[in-house]
Amino acid sequence: MKHTDIKPDMPAHLFVGVMDGPSTCTPDEQVYDIWPKFLTIVLLQGAQHFLIDNASFQVDAGFGDRCEPVILMLNVARYAKLRFINESNVPLRKINISAPLPWIEKLAQPGSGEPSPLRSFFSHHLAQFTFRPGKHILTVAEQIMTPPAGLDGELLSLHRHSRALTIMSEACGALTQEAVEQAGPKLMKRRQAERIRDHVLATLDREVTIKEIAEAVGMSVSAAQRAFRDCFGTTVFGFIRDQRMARAALALNEEGATIAQAAFLAGYSDPSHFSSAFKRVYGAPPSTRRK
Repeated sequence: MKHTDIKPDMPAHLFVGVMDGPSTCTPDEQVYDIWPKFLTIVLLQGAQHFLIDNASFQVDAGFGDRCEPVILMLNVARYAKLRFINESNVPLRKINISAPLPWIEKLAQPGSGEPSPLRSFFSHHLAQFTFRPGKHILTVAEQIMTPPAGLDGELLSLHRHSRALTIMSEACGALTQEAVEQAGPKLMKRRQAERIRDHVLATLDREVTIKEIAEAVGMSVSAAQRAFRDCFGTTVFGFIRDQRMARAALALNEEGATIAQAAFLAGYSDPSHFSSAFKRVYGAPPSTRRK
């Protein structure tokens, strides 16, 4: 297997390639040097298996009546090695859209607010996203595969590029939408846990039950316990205990509270039990914290 280490020149423009008939992109399994790019592969029929920097990528759209077109988005963030694994005899119907890295970087420059899913995608070498395209993308893809008769030269190039941009735009929209949908439940759980925390902090001076806390935030007891543990890594009552102990330590350090007063703040009726618990948490008895 042969290859060279010569870095290929990076184009400054979008590339749109079409395959309709051959079962492979290359007749061999030679290693190719490729430039940094954002790839959008629309596979309408057939299967492909290739390696980039020894990472394996496989897409399969099927054949005939069992065709299920698929789109693979792949970010090649640096110069890399590509090798095709030729293991399918099904004729390929495929559109390959390559956007060079500098072209993409201009579109994905950091802005204000939270990092977008697209900027995150473009920042990772070999980030990938696969999805089944809808009817509109497939219609546009067929317009690239079978352009109107009489188009050639610059007009054919404009025709392909305009539709390739539409596919890229919708593919990026699909990636962003999935990221939002995946983040949605996590964000909701985080907000629920924060509401539990805020209620706990507002009621530290009295005894509360988990049922009361759950009802106050509009959740079931089990859901409240699970959300809080997943987000803060402790139980609700573990958090209450830690907060009360911290408040007691502050009273000892800053306010000159007696051990009995600090024990009351921490929720202990017996100062000796409080002293033992305080030593377990802070490594020293509460008497060493008094002003």
